[in-house]
Formats: sequence, C-alpha cells, structure tokens
Amino acid sequence: MNIRSLTRGDGVVIGAAVLLFIASFLGLAPGCTGSYCGNYEAPNSWDTLGLGLGTYMLGVAGAALIVIARALPQPRKVAGLDLGTVGVAFAVASCWALLWWLIDAEDSGSGLILGFLAALVLAGAAIATPLVPALKAALVGAPKPQIAGQPYGGQPQGGYGYPGAAQQPGQPYGSQPQGQPYGAQPSQPTPPPQPGQPQAGAPQGQPAGDFSPFWFAVPVARPLFGEDGAPTPIAELAPGTWYLAVEQRGATLVAQTQDGRRGVLQDTSGIQRG
Repeated sequence: MNIRSLTRGDGVVIGAAVLLFIASFLGLAPGCTGSYCGNYEAPNSWDTLGLGLGTYMLGVAGAALIVIARALPQPRKVAGLDLGTVGVAFAVASCWALLWWLIDAEDSGSGLILGFLAALVLAGAAIATPLVPALKAALVGAPKPQIAGQPYGGQPQGGYGYPGAAQQPGQPYGSQPQGQPYGAQPSQPTPPPQPGQPQAGAPQGQPAGDFSPFWFAVPVARPLFGEDGAPTPIAELAPGTWYLAVEQRGATLVAQTQDGRRGVLQDTSGIQRG
C-alpha cells in the first residue's frame, strides 16, 4: 500500500470517520442531570445495534474502503464494483440514515448531531475529492531521494536528473543543473560541445546512449501503459511518489514502478524531476 498516494480529500474522510466513531458512543438524547432523574443515562447508538452497526459503522466502513482503494497500487474490485465506489455509497447511505434519525428524534443529543455532521462531511469529501483540485493534492509531500543508498541500485550518482547532479561541460543533451525544474533553460550559457559529443540542440528521440535514468514525480495520477502498446494501463503513477525514468522514446518516458514493473508514460507534461 502506498500511503503517499493519499490526497487531502482522503485526509478529510479519515478525520470525519474518526468523529463518526466517537459520536457513536455519545448520547442520542440530552443527558439528564436533575435530582429527579436518578441514575438515568441517555442511550447511545450501541444500545440499538441497528443504529450502531447499521448506520454509524456503515460510514466508518465506507471511509476505510475509500482510503484502502486509494492506497492500493492497482484498483481492486468486489463483485465487479470498485472498492472506492462502494465506500462512497456506504458514506452516502450513512449520512442519509442519520438525517432521518435526526429529523425523527423529538430531542436530539450530541451523539446524533455530531454523528450526522461527521457523516455529512464524510460523504461530501468522498464525492468532491475527484472533482475539486484542492482536495486532489497529495496529503503527504514526496521526499527527496537520497544520493546514498539508492533504492533501485542502478542509478549512478550525478546521473541524468538525479538529485545533486550538477551541470558539467559537455554533458549529454537534457541534463539540468541542480535544483532546476524539468524543461527549464540553464542560467549559464552552455559551453561549446567538444568533438565527438552530442549537440545541445539535438532533437528528441536521441540515441539511447545519450540518456541516463532520472527520478521524477507526477503532479496528478497518470496511467502507465505496457511497452507492447496495449491500450489497457498496467499501473497508475500516483502523485507524491518518486519513479525512475529508464528510457526516453520521443515525447514519452519508459518508467519503472517501486515494485519493478516497467511501462510507458505517455503524458509527461508538468512532471517534477528529483
């Protein structure tokens, strides 16, 4: 599971689910504090399992399915339905049921009011996350890869796009100074090429010998297609995670995922180099 693929909307879903769980233990009706009440305590949702398990925990289960579906490297389905879709349906059903409990109650307690508000936020965040750009942003920022202890083992230090690489005279086309965004022009004039070295203005699609692997992250989730040209994606690159570009094919990149799978990234616009 890739925790860094979670979005801000998923964070809102998690927070609302925690509040919903807490609300299930609070009173459904106002507490009784007068001397005539004796030892009376307002019941909570667990005094009626249909309300506790069938309504409050339905929303919590929906939040869990949404987060799990987001964190998995590939979409999972149950009975032909996506886990995230089932989770959204559970969240909406919990909010709808609590709305009618709130309307039907003669005098609502904190457990019922807080539970409905939490379920409303949960359902709203579950529906709005794929639609609102602010909620689609990564919940946890991507860490910078370390030069020492390279995870993939094959990345040379100071290679193409690797953090800490500096522009050297006569470096192959496409190399960038340290800290410079992908595609930006160098701040210093490029030294004249030495004999036998590639020209700085060489077009894309240069020979494979002129390309060195580099780390990159995508701004939004993007599909990774198989190298055989099949139209069905083999994986989805998630924002907030570093991937290794191992080959360039024209305007596309051949990327390697953390579990070793390779595929073609067709949309390379706006990627962030490490």
